Amino acid sequence: MSKIPATVITGFLGAGKTTLIRHLLENAGGRRLALIINEFGDIGIDGELVKGCGDETCSDDDIIELANGCICCTVADDFLPTMQKLLNRDTPPDHIIIETSGLALPKPLIKAFQWPDIRTRATVDGVIALIDAEALAAGRFATDEAALAIARAADPTLDHDSPLEELFEDQLACADLVLLNKTDLVGAEKLAELEAGLGKDIRSGVKIVRSAHGAADAGIFLGLSAGAEDDLEARPSHHDTEDDHDHDDFDSFVVDFGAVESIEPLLAAMTDAIRTHDILRIKGFVAVEGRPARLVVQAVGPRIQHHFDRAWTSEEARQSRLVVIGQTGLDRAAIEQALGAVVKATA
Repeated sequence: MSKIPATVITGFLGAGKTTLIRHLLENAGGRRLALIINEFGDIGIDGELVKGCGDETCSDDDIIELANGCICCTVADDFLPTMQKLLNRDTPPDHIIIETSGLALPKPLIKAFQWPDIRTRATVDGVIALIDAEALAAGRFATDEAALAIARAADPTLDHDSPLEELFEDQLACADLVLLNKTDLVGAEKLAELEAGLGKDIRSGVKIVRSAHGAADAGIFLGLSAGAEDDLEARPSHHDTEDDHDHDDFDSFVVDFGAVESIEPLLAAMTDAIRTHDILRIKGFVAVEGRPARLVVQAVGPRIQHHFDRAWTSEEARQSRLVVIGQTGLDRAAIEQALGAVVKATA
């Protein structure tokens, strides 16, 4: 009996992983897909955005969410039981797609496929690393060398890269295919420069594919036959010598508030909060007075996108919930106050 292939989709916060998955579902070519979606935070936003996709190849029962932590740190407790549950089905899926948290290291997850009960029945078909072209062009994943030089002068023991840069390099080093996404936001000359830079961090033979809005041929991603679990030594990580990997460098929390009267004041408050507190990511759903549909809000650095996706159901409370993610030290009280003030001002 052949092994069930699994595709691991990695990439930093806001790179477009969920959008890519929706595209894959719409172009599955008849494959029965199962999704494992992992998020760094207490509530699952990405799973909500994928559920109800209306594709018969992937029902809501085929979507499993693992929230409140990175899958790379909870392999034994969360991932392995989830995989066993999928593999033990009377009719197992044809292909499993795993969306990691934007802060997850892919290598520990791939190593889990060496677990005896998994190894004989599933294989890592490929690791896809998504890159936000605009964020990369803005230097969001690179160490500020001038600032680092000043810090090193004050503390000679400081010799490591930033946590963002290490994470970015780990995701690239593990990839079998790199998807340079959101290319519609970057000029052609800059894209060529970005690809040249990425070529220094990826393994030999790994291709870089360009896309906008995660729209790329599913045939490119599914069917790589990489067998990544048998190729771990060729996928170096900054954390190879560590027994455990934690996320003390990052923090997240949920901001709950009521319905807003209009969208613009909220976007202005978010823009100011992101700039003031150096927030990496905000995502969630917002209730807007007089609108039957929920508003999806996605912020990556200073870029904020929003759209109405579906009507609120009768069972749902018309409540706004935003997940805020940043480096450790976020002023939660100040951020909550800034966003809460919008509701009070428009109430």
